[in-house]
Amino acid sequence: MVVDRSGIHRAHKLDATLAHYHDKFRFHFLPAHCGHHLNPIEGFWRVMKDTIGAGRCFVDLPLLYQRTRQVLMAHHERPIYEFHW
Repeated sequence: MVVDRSGIHRAHKLDATLAHYHDKFRFHFLPAHCGHHLNPIEGFWRVMKDTIGAGRCFVDLPLLYQRTRQVLMAHHERPIYEFHW
C-alpha cells in the first residue's frame, strides 16, 4: 500500500497489525513533502474538507454519510481532476 508520511500511517499502534499481515501487504512511504503529482488524493481530501466542512459537527452519522455521498457523487459527475498513471 502506498501511503504518505502522515502520523496515522506511522503510528506504533499499527505495528502489530502490520506484523500480522506482513506476508499480505506492506506500506511503501512516499517521500516527505512530495508534490501532489505523487499524492493526488491530497487535493481530493482538501475539496472534501472544504465542501463538507473540516471540524464541523454533524447531528448524527447518517447526516455525515448523506453529505459525504453528495460530495462524492458530484465529483463522479464532474471530476476535480483526471488522474493518469
